[in-house]
Amino acid sequence: MNTKNNNIPYINNKDKLILFDGICKLCNAWCRFIIRYDKNHIFKLASMQSEKGQAILKNLELPTEHFETMLYIEHNIIYEKSNAFIKIVKHLPLPIKLLFLLKIIPGLFRDFIYDRIALNRYKMFGEYNKCTLPTDDDNRYL
Repeated sequence: MNTKNNNIPYINNKDKLILFDGICKLCNAWCRFIIRYDKNHIFKLASMQSEKGQAILKNLELPTEHFETMLYIEHNIIYEKSNAFIKIVKHLPLPIKLLFLLKIIPGLFRDFIYDRIALNRYKMFGEYNKCTLPTDDDNRYL
């Protein structure tokens, strides 16, 4: 996606925001992993189903009911799919940060793999009735 939007609600230019599917068990596990290793509280998190997540998606003119990718917004630039993953792991500590080296794999191939997992994530990992992540932990959540 890599588009720039200077008027994204609820975040400022310095925020690093991860928008995730709040009912996806894989996405929730990914966010718990990030929280565990994000010792410097670099990231903010928002479920796409939350009120603020919905407002951000509407502002970006993205779907508000069916979610095919995690989104990552840094310096008001929006990343999706494998590019979002790579940008996020780049900020995590070693050895996790080494996953950034996946960048050498062509984007079309990375996104093909990402799409296969994303399209089957509910079948493979299951889903919740609602987001299970807390919303009041040290200002990480929108």
